[in-house]
Amino acid sequence: MTTASQKNIAALNAVLGETFRLYVQTHGYHWNVEGPNFRQLHVLFEEQYQNLWGALDEIAERIRTQGAYAPGSVADLMALAAPEDTPAQSSGEMMTKLIAGHEALADTLRGAIEASGNAGDEVSAGILTDRLEYHEKELWMMKASMR
Repeated sequence: MTTASQKNIAALNAVLGETFRLYVQTHGYHWNVEGPNFRQLHVLFEEQYQNLWGALDEIAERIRTQGAYAPGSVADLMALAAPEDTPAQSSGEMMTKLIAGHEALADTLRGAIEASGNAGDEVSAGILTDRLEYHEKELWMMKASMR
């Protein structure tokens, strides 16, 4: 396996870990959100965690197509992600933390797209670009709702 292929797999693993972390965070916020915008945020968080959950399978299977094993435990997945800071209590804090989470994942995706391109893995680059488009759109909508 080439160095570029190894970097591609490592980048896919990083995307998988960050996606899992954001999935868990978003699902928790869906359960616990309160306040005047409860319904709107409850629905938003549900849409996001469902999208993130679907992405996990696609990314993990892409890792397998590259000849590597996908992380198979919660501990393995969380080890690939940046640690979460203290949990949010208010809906405003939740939105702020989710914006930060989507921004972090978007940055990870940009690096992974480059790694996939360097490895000649156009399929992964395409999948990751689609994921980046999703996160950039969610960021735009969340930031607009915070103004």
